[in-house]
Order: sequence, then C-alpha cells, then structure tokens
Amino acid sequence: MKELQQRLQSFMDAHVYPNERQFEEETAREPWKPTRIVEELKVKARGEGLWNLFLPGDPDSAGLSNLEYAPLCEIMGRSHMAPEVFNCSAPDTGNMEVLARYGTPEQKEKWLKPLLAGEIRSCFAMTEPDVASSDATNIAASIVREGDEYIINGRKWWSSGAGDPRCKIAIFMGKSDSAAAARKQQSMILVPLDTRGVKIVRMLKVFGYDHAPHGHAEIHFENVRVPATNMLVGEGRGFEIAQGRLGPGRIHHCMRCIGVAERALEAMCERVQTRVAFGKALAEQGTIRAGIAESRMEIEQARLLTLKAAHMMDTVGNKAARAEIAMIKVVAPNVALRVLDRAMQAHGGAGVSQDTFLASAWAMVRTLRLADGPDEVHIESIAKWELAKSGKPTGSLAGK
Repeated sequence: MKELQQRLQSFMDAHVYPNERQFEEETAREPWKPTRIVEELKVKARGEGLWNLFLPGDPDSAGLSNLEYAPLCEIMGRSHMAPEVFNCSAPDTGNMEVLARYGTPEQKEKWLKPLLAGEIRSCFAMTEPDVASSDATNIAASIVREGDEYIINGRKWWSSGAGDPRCKIAIFMGKSDSAAAARKQQSMILVPLDTRGVKIVRMLKVFGYDHAPHGHAEIHFENVRVPATNMLVGEGRGFEIAQGRLGPGRIHHCMRCIGVAERALEAMCERVQTRVAFGKALAEQGTIRAGIAESRMEIEQARLLTLKAAHMMDTVGNKAARAEIAMIKVVAPNVALRVLDRAMQAHGGAGVSQDTFLASAWAMVRTLRLADGPDEVHIESIAKWELAKSGKPTGSLAGK
C-alpha cells in the first residue's frame, strides 16, 4: 500500500499540480468541453496502473478495501482536477458501484464498461426542487410501467456531472408505487440523456462557480419512455440501492475533504512564514499559531474517524457502520471549512481571490454539508441511534 501511495503522490507532483493552471485556462476558454490536459493525463494514469482505484472488482483497479483506498482518495482530494484523472470522480464512482452491484449483464456491458474505461460520464438524478429531498420519501417524480416500457416524469436538480457532453446516462430515482410502504415506493432506473423528453433546463452555480466542465444541472423529464429492462434490480428497490450507493459515496467525500484541509494548512503555514505585519512574521503572531495548532488537531481527529468508518465498512458492513459514516459526513466537511477559513484569513485578500485554490475549495466543500444528506439529518440519526442504546425511546424517537 505504501508503494501505491508513493506512486500516486509522485504522479500528483509530476503531472497534476503543475497542470492545474492549464486546466483552469482550458476550462475558462471552453467551459463545457472536456479539457485536453485531463484527457492526456488519464492515459498516463491508466498506463501507470492508477485507475479505478475505488472499485475492487475491476481488473484495471488495485482491488483495494475502503480502508486501503482512504489515503489514496485523500491524496486525490487535494486537487479539484485529480479524481477524474484517475477515473475516481463522483458521481461516476457511485454510479459504477451501483451498476457493478445491481446491474444486469446487459446493463453492465452497455454502461458500466465505458464508464470504467473513462469514455463516458454519468449523473445521478435524485434531488428535486419542489420537495424537501433530504427526506427521500418525499420524492415525487414518477416511474410508471406501460407494457414493455416505463414512462418517467419529474423535475430533478443538482444532477452533478450532467453538464459534461460526455454524460450519457442518468440513474433516476422516482416513485413506482405510491401505495406501497414508505421505503418500498421508490425505484431506480437507467435513463439515457439523449432520450426524447429529457431536457437540461439550466446549469446551477455554487457561490458563483459553475464547476465546468462537470456542472450541476436542473433536468426536466417529460413523458420519457425507456425499456423496462432499464430498471435496476426491480420495482421498489430504490432505497436499498440508495443506501448501498451512498455509504461509499459519503466516505469518499470525507476522504477528499481531509486532503483539501491538509493542502489548506500547508498553504497557510507557507504564507505566514513569508509575510510580515506589525514588525514580525505572521507565523510569530499568537492567533495565527493557535489556528495552525487547532487545524492540525482537527485534521488528525477527522482522519482517524474516517479511517474507523472505512475499517468498519470493510469488516462489519455499511449498515453496521452507519453511525460512523453519519458522524464523519458531518465532521469532515466542517473541519475542512474551518481550516480553509483560517487559511483564507491568513492570506488576506489573496485568500478570497482566484490566485489561490482556497476560495473555490471552500465553495466546493461547503456544498458537501448538503450533498448526500444535510448535517441536520445525519445529526438526528446519530442522536436516535445513541438514545436507542439505552433501550428507552424518547419523545418523537419512540417507535422509529
């Protein structure tokens, strides 16, 4: 594992960090097109065996456990462009895991194979603008069987990745049986984005950033017809698939957050040793030193909790690790935001400009307090499970 980490770090040092500026320039010139530099680096990464590292079953991958993948994901998380270079970027990772675990041989051949090869991209159409999607039972989009087809209707947004012209397939979650039990009403189905009735209405900005060429789309599905064979597993299995998908997805986000926080702390330490204010280096100011120390302590705590969650996922399963996954999903983004904020403060005006990665990283990480469930939902779940240990359900938690 150490050897693989060293190879990945060497690749980042030699090819990723030096080309971040080129990536930004190419994206600025043609925002919604794949960048030449990333496509070139993907070929290099695959040639060096640094490909699909997240997926144990892929012959091109390293066959890693969640615990083994964690430090690699952290390294990739240090750069916005890095995950795609190694074909380890969301939402493709989660979608590939869904297809690998739940897809039919035909679905795998048509969609998983080109995703694993990095030839196409995908999106996940779950969140809706008209309901509180943090409670997925609220999802109102419909999936209705008619003969050998399903008819799909609904409005989705924050479908990350849909802005990329290579995005060819969406995993769509909607209601297929409103009379069933609350968590058996939903299904997931594969919807090619070139199907008639699929319309990308707009790309959403995050604190002013468009996140091109990836992007987050609002998509309308109007009387969209797809073959019944596009259904994943079967009707009413949407929640089951979502839980299988979101566990690894959440922890991947957390791993990348740790990488962002590490890079921010490094930038802060470098900056304060080269700037002088009020007659002495910023590094000699007590408040700055306290912020550095607090950042180091918080990063280490977050990393250990992330590794614990990853270890539990590997040894006792995602369901048994649900409390740890929920805890780190709250902790990691908040730690990264605090470290980024301190680093931005130490950089002064430069910290909120385009001259450092800090401002864009802050905007990216801030969204993670909402993505895959807002903090409040995870906190409520953690409290429920903790109270249940006493065997005495309390208040609104009783009977749940």
